[in-house]
Amino acid sequence: MNPKRRRPVQSGVVATAPDQDAMLRALFEQHAAPLLSYALRLTAGDRGRAEDVVQETLLRAWRHPESLDPDRGPVRSWLFTVARNVAVDAHRARRARPTEVGDEVLAVVPAGDEIEQALDSWLVADAMSSLSPDHRAVLVETYYRGRSVAEAASVLGIPPGTVKSRTFYALRALKLALEERGVTS
Repeated sequence: MNPKRRRPVQSGVVATAPDQDAMLRALFEQHAAPLLSYALRLTAGDRGRAEDVVQETLLRAWRHPESLDPDRGPVRSWLFTVARNVAVDAHRARRARPTEVGDEVLAVVPAGDEIEQALDSWLVADAMSSLSPDHRAVLVETYYRGRSVAEAASVLGIPPGTVKSRTFYALRALKLALEERGVTS
């Protein structure tokens, strides 16, 4: 096998790897500084992004040496066109992703106690759903809405004695439902 790797090019000319490396070095020396200036303008002065644009542009030139043929036009204008396309593609890709957020969002994340309270609320709500509608209505009026027995009786349209007895049996049923879900008193 020949020690020089040979790489075919679309135009039918065969270029060796050392020739391509020399061509890329010459391309970098001649065009990197103006290309970086142009990329800085395209990226609103972000040097890191501008350097990425230049690197990607030169990589594309290395991958497509047939595009650098002087008979096809000036090399620099081709490089600037590629750089503009790379910058536009990168900008579109950034816009397609959700924006990054800072640490301020962590301040509104519930603390451990709030999470425990939310889990307890869900557990109680689940247990409440297992009660009969009459028992659930009595507990909602007396405990969650804070109404007196007389007020709950008036809202529910039942005698105060019925409110008292339903509250007693509803609390007992709720306690059993919570015990079934692993809650102990």
